[in-house]
Amino acid sequence: MPRSLRFTLFASVLAFGALTSCNKDEADGLKVQAHDKNAFMSIMHDMSKEMDMMTATMDPDNDYAKMMVMHHTGAIKMAQKELSDGDNAAMKAIAQRVITAQQAEITQFNAFLAGHPAHAPMVMEFMDRAMMVMEMMDKNNDLRVLTGDADQDFAQLMIDHHTSALEMSEDEIELGREATPKAMARKIITDQQMEIKELQDWLLANKSY
Repeated sequence: MPRSLRFTLFASVLAFGALTSCNKDEADGLKVQAHDKNAFMSIMHDMSKEMDMMTATMDPDNDYAKMMVMHHTGAIKMAQKELSDGDNAAMKAIAQRVITAQQAEITQFNAFLAGHPAHAPMVMEFMDRAMMVMEMMDKNNDLRVLTGDADQDFAQLMIDHHTSALEMSEDEIELGREATPKAMARKIITDQQMEIKELQDWLLANKSY
């Protein structure tokens, strides 16, 4: 066989291999869903809008409790969506745990608010920090590559959601004045740090790309 023909055949084989490889990569690669089509992202955006419209009292304990009721409600809605749409047993177990824990904490926060009228002196710094935390959470959400796979998207967005709860809880511990919400903040930090690790470990073990 002439050398030129051998080269042509070899080049053809390489080109075919590259083409089939690219096609395989495209078939097996990352699937992307637009954020405005993603149910979990819609819940996150609705929660952020509600928190933005909250009337602040400038009593850090009351404002923390009010914000966490809305924040927890968003997490519960996301977890309920994971239970209805998810396929992975481990991720659904985390979702059920979120629902159980945060429903109980909403009851505790509402009980605190019912018995604790806001009082002076005002502490402006807590709400300033809280707004920065929520803005950062929204930016982190917008940077996420969402797939339309409920388990994957729930895990990704719940990491951002929990991270913002940790930061607000740390601010409550520093700036708050009442024992009850500060104790709840410590528990939230402990519980959600562990869940963030679980979510990260699951995502590393179940990457879809």
